[in-house]
Amino acid sequence: MSFITLDYIDLVLAGSLVLLNAGLSIVLQLGLAKRFLIAAARMTVQLMLVGLALKMLFALASPFWTALVALAMVLFAGYEIMARQDRRFKGWWGYGLGASTVFTAALLVSVFALTTQVRPDPWYDPRYAIPILGMILGNTMTGVGLGLHTITTTAHRERAAIEAQLALGATRSEAFRVVSRFSLRTAMIPIINSMTATGLIALPGMMTGQILSGVDPAEAVKYQLLISFLIAGGAGVGALVAVIGGARLLSDGRHRLRLDRLHPPRD
Repeated sequence: MSFITLDYIDLVLAGSLVLLNAGLSIVLQLGLAKRFLIAAARMTVQLMLVGLALKMLFALASPFWTALVALAMVLFAGYEIMARQDRRFKGWWGYGLGASTVFTAALLVSVFALTTQVRPDPWYDPRYAIPILGMILGNTMTGVGLGLHTITTTAHRERAAIEAQLALGATRSEAFRVVSRFSLRTAMIPIINSMTATGLIALPGMMTGQILSGVDPAEAVKYQLLISFLIAGGAGVGALVAVIGGARLLSDGRHRLRLDRLHPPRD
């Protein structure tokens, strides 16, 4: 099996496209040039460090270090979810709800895949466990973030309607039913759109990478289907738990709306 190796000059040439985006932002006064450059620099540093860490992790094949890296990935995902919220929850739940949700969903789906479909020996082999967790975690994070963002902003916007239902005797579950459904639909749309476009319109990164590295296209398709199904499962479970948890935190046992548990919107 052969593949084409890349030199650093190849990466510099590809990176010039980011500079082009930054230049267009300056010319069109979009205000995104700095964010483009920071994001590109951050991605480059993160990936280089991750590459070194994974090389050592693969050599060790230790369940302790594999679990530690997985935990670190979940903790960073929780922070990213919190950072994307316009109206995040106060106190520990501002971070804890997102982190605990992606931990539960991504871990369950990853362990399911490693023990029933991929079946490496040992099952926690970091060469398989970390990449699979990373792909599931990234998409689950998006679903959870969208679900929480939608339910908090929609609950604030529909405050009068929710409180009217509660005043008429509806339980908090009944009062939040429409808002919760809307939040779940919003969280699930990206993964549905992704699956719809995959194949005829877009070739996913994992499948493309395998083909470029010399893997038979038919085998690459199998892996891509597996990962796509796992991602859909993780995103769905994560969004459901996040929306239910968000609705519970936005109300209390006395069936009252508790928007006071949210921080004011960011400028």
